[in-house]
Amino acid sequence: MILRLVAGLALLLGIAALAAYLLLVGRGPLASPAGRHLRAMKERRDAPTAVMPFTLADFHALPHDAPMAEVAALERRGVSLEGYVQRMLRASDGDTHLEIVVTPRAPGGPDTAYVTAEIAMPWRRGSRAWSYESLLAAFRPNHGGATAWEAGPRRVRVTGWLLYDFQHDVRPSQYSLIHGSRVTGWEIHPVTRIELWDDSLHGFVDHPR
Repeated sequence: MILRLVAGLALLLGIAALAAYLLLVGRGPLASPAGRHLRAMKERRDAPTAVMPFTLADFHALPHDAPMAEVAALERRGVSLEGYVQRMLRASDGDTHLEIVVTPRAPGGPDTAYVTAEIAMPWRRGSRAWSYESLLAAFRPNHGGATAWEAGPRRVRVTGWLLYDFQHDVRPSQYSLIHGSRVTGWEIHPVTRIELWDDSLHGFVDHPR
């Protein structure tokens, strides 16, 4: 009797956990229209044909909690962002999470305000150059590897689709913009192009898949 009760409880907990996961990722019958839209935007497979250079201030100026129609119109933009990778993480869904900052962190100094960029699993699949380990060596982030990189973070430019991740939106104060937190729920996701700065050429070069 007790074993049946435990088994039934475990089954119910498993069903509840699955339903919560599907709701979080915008799938399943309980997903909201906003959640389904977010999932569709994250899963885009084409690269933007036109790209607008963005700055940290441009991301900060984008609207919060706007109507879905306004958000969808903005998400049709391809954007690029120059900076340095402060932190690189493996996300639970297989994506590679990047924190892009304007200037590299001073040795021993605090992290600074960042914009998120996500390299989605479908864009990395089958690519050795875009594997986590290869990108770790290319970006030289402050956080993400076993040890710090002696040369410090490398200047990069990432390009992809503008996306509003309302689940992680924030309204940072000026203090947090200076001292290191996520600037906004707006991000580049998925990243469709990566360029690395080449000192000898005095310009960016492609880091192809």
